[in-house]
Amino acid sequence: MDLLEKGAAEIIRVSDLRERLEDSRKTGRPLRVKAGFDPTAPDLHLGHTVLMRKLRHFQRLGHQVIFLIGDSTALIGDPTGRNVTRKPLTREEIDKNAETYKQQVFRILDDKATEVRYNSEWLDKLGYAGLIGLSAKVTLSQMLDRKEFLTRFRAEQDISLHELLYPLAQGYDSVALNSDVELGGTDQKFNLLMGRELQRDYGQKPQIVLMTPILEGLDGVQKMSKSLGNAIGINEPPAEMYGKLMSISDELMWKYWVFLTDLRQSEVDALRAETTAGNLHPMEVKKRLAWTITAGFHGEAAAVNADENWARMFQQKETAEDLEEVAVAYADVAGPEGSRQVRLPKLLVQLGLAASGAEANRKIGEKAVKLDGEAAESALISFAALPARIVVRLGKRAKVAVIG
Repeated sequence: MDLLEKGAAEIIRVSDLRERLEDSRKTGRPLRVKAGFDPTAPDLHLGHTVLMRKLRHFQRLGHQVIFLIGDSTALIGDPTGRNVTRKPLTREEIDKNAETYKQQVFRILDDKATEVRYNSEWLDKLGYAGLIGLSAKVTLSQMLDRKEFLTRFRAEQDISLHELLYPLAQGYDSVALNSDVELGGTDQKFNLLMGRELQRDYGQKPQIVLMTPILEGLDGVQKMSKSLGNAIGINEPPAEMYGKLMSISDELMWKYWVFLTDLRQSEVDALRAETTAGNLHPMEVKKRLAWTITAGFHGEAAAVNADENWARMFQQKETAEDLEEVAVAYADVAGPEGSRQVRLPKLLVQLGLAASGAEANRKIGEKAVKLDGEAAESALISFAALPARIVVRLGKRAKVAVIG
């Protein structure tokens, strides 16, 4: 449960998951765990891999995972998060994208232990009578409970009839696969719960729903998306992937540790506690994260090369410059008594990079101050976390501080 609950925003219901895992242990029957992906674009990014990695966690525990390619539902277009009807894709575009998904997913999942299915297998065979029967199980008022539909209805914006079929189609996938667990993002809750309702109607035990949050992109604000320019594609070259990961904020780094690695939650918590205590420098932890993710997609040798290239380009670039080295007495920059912290504004003044503490605080707030290439997040820094020599940069000016 430590592994399976890691990064889960909501599980419906946790007690049912525990019970079904226990039944699986007793009977020896692995759980059937599915996650669906509509092939609406040719390439996957790290945001897509959050669910794939959770599939991998179930797979590591011996359960049967199903990578479901929504080639039929892609013809409809998922209305989740949309205030207008999606532009339809052709079958040729969908089939081409689906092939690229199959090539990419096995960088995370074990191809020999993964069941790959297409929902056209059952949805295309449903027929007119079957579609009528399926539609009869849900009312229009139930559909209008969905936030996207209700918002558009109240705003008198068009809702195409085929969009109402999307939750039904996704729900029917769970019936066709007789799934025990379905994974999805928190924005998919309506569709995921539809699967539970339809399974009840068809005499099946309702699936457990495990939802993960939407992963923010490099900006730390908006959902990871190639169209927003804040995504990391899993096919990107190792050096590019590593460099982008090193550009994220320290706070976002911890989310990436949770959602994009196989560390258990307890291990991530321990790593964060060590960093907070000053026993680990945040940059070193971020480099470890970048190496771990890059190695996962490109191999260890490529990750080592990416790490060395990044160090040459950024860290060594800072220290290779003819920078003035300044010895600073700890007493002159010390934080609150007994805290073993350094006041960064005082350090900037001591180094001659800022004329006053007020200016220094303003620059820190603007993220204009960098310590060994990383934007300073706070005016107080753990003394134990500082290296013996640290490059302090404000704008185009930099000096090497030796605090003792």
